[in-house]
Amino acid sequence: MTTRARVALVGTLDTKGAEYRWIVDRLGDLGVDTVVVDAGVRPPQGFGVAPDIEQTRVAAAAGRNLDDLAGSGDRGAAVTAMGEGAAAVLAELAAAGGLDGVLALGGSGGSSIAARAVRDLPIGLPKLIVSTMASGDVSPYVGASDVTMMYSVVDIAGINRLSRSVLGNAAAGIAGMAQAHARRRHEASDGATTGTADERPLIAASMFGVTTPAVDAARERLDELGYEVLVFHATGSGGRALETLARSGMLAGVLDLTTTELADDLVGGVLTAGPERLTAAGASGLPQVVSLGALDMVNFGPEDTVPDAFSGRLFFVHNPTVTLMRTTPEENAELGRRIGAKLAAATGPTVLVVPRGGVSLLDAEGQAFHDPAADRALFDAVLDGVAGSAVTVVEDDANINDAGLARRSADELHGLITAAREA
Repeated sequence: MTTRARVALVGTLDTKGAEYRWIVDRLGDLGVDTVVVDAGVRPPQGFGVAPDIEQTRVAAAAGRNLDDLAGSGDRGAAVTAMGEGAAAVLAELAAAGGLDGVLALGGSGGSSIAARAVRDLPIGLPKLIVSTMASGDVSPYVGASDVTMMYSVVDIAGINRLSRSVLGNAAAGIAGMAQAHARRRHEASDGATTGTADERPLIAASMFGVTTPAVDAARERLDELGYEVLVFHATGSGGRALETLARSGMLAGVLDLTTTELADDLVGGVLTAGPERLTAAGASGLPQVVSLGALDMVNFGPEDTVPDAFSGRLFFVHNPTVTLMRTTPEENAELGRRIGAKLAAATGPTVLVVPRGGVSLLDAEGQAFHDPAADRALFDAVLDGVAGSAVTVVEDDANINDAGLARRSADELHGLITAAREA
């Protein structure tokens, strides 16, 4: 069975109509169908025909009136509204089936609309944004999603010798990704009817270099138990991606052994995942096993980038580009309070694992960050925070990287998932 892939094109046709017309033709030549979503607020220019989904529908999907947006003169509000509307439209297209990719072209405004439009689409659905902003910090556009950014080199203002090459590559790239996605989609559909699809339950796990032995041992155990484990590196973006996936409905549970990003959020390190870290699984009712991995450290870049405010603190140079700072008893106590409150508020089954032998490789006895007083402040505060709640506590004298404790953590999560299924 062969079905043509279909790509949604999201853009402001009032300023980029000719460019989108060219892309539609190129994708057609490559055997890909398109659905054009106009996220501009003024009449299309240079596109030639009516778009598949017009501006009024996009604005209405955001609960706004197009004429009001166009007449307000507030460009920021218009960009925000049309991004929200485009997101709602793409969600409808994806839910209906048959969407195999999204391509957008734009400057800062168009890129912002496109980034919002694709942010909540499923991981694995191809998303490509060709942008004048893609040679700098793209984190505001990519966020925690699997968005591909391509630098346009020249402004997206007409089809010329240079833009023809760049946009031609973009068309070829999204065509290839979409066609591969379409094949996977049909194979998955065939597998669902024949029973051949790999449908092992998914587990999300958090890991850092100093908790790798724990996560490796737990992952091996979960694999034995029949799960597929997705490991997220706790570097800020990794934590945000884990939180996004926990809200997606794709997971059977979360093994959040490494909550170090919360230390960076509290103290001002470079790997924060934001204050909402460690909330999505609890709010979604997912079974979760949580520990305190790498809360003994805050992350900075090279030594000379550490803020002067931290002079006199205990540091460990992990490598030339990563400098670690030991958290204090006071900081650990606050981290324990925050984590305890988040776990106590969870709506799903939750286990807290307290490794009294240390929360990282560096926190083991004899290592650079071993600090029993700081650890004790963390443990006491988090235990106080979950006292009287539905959270189950597992305490162990071992270090977090002890293989036996890691496997026990995996078994605890398996037990939570099994009980939830049988309830």
